[in-house]
Amino acid sequence: MAASPQTPLCRLDEIAEGEPSAVEASLPEGTESLILLRRGGSVCAWRNVCPHAGRRLDWAPGQFLRSGDTLICAAHGASFRLADGLCIGGPCRGQQLQAVSVRVADGAVWLDG
Repeated sequence: MAASPQTPLCRLDEIAEGEPSAVEASLPEGTESLILLRRGGSVCAWRNVCPHAGRRLDWAPGQFLRSGDTLICAAHGASFRLADGLCIGGPCRGQQLQAVSVRVADGAVWLDG
């Protein structure tokens, strides 16, 4: 079941520090996979879609390729900085992952808005 603004995406303690994870969320455009990245008590989120070809970045659901502080698209090898989602190498260099606003409250991660 996909989370919606009325239900949490997940508990904060379910996300490993600095490790990207995937969750399903109900967005206005429909159900989508999101990438969550925890940094201490905060979380940032992006749509799990490579701007190059519109494919998911994970090689299997929730399984991401990493190299240091970069996330690598399993389909075409584009490299995205985990700090801000900017593509720093590959076919979509200079483009960014699409951010999704989330917030942490009551020990859980929620869609914001």
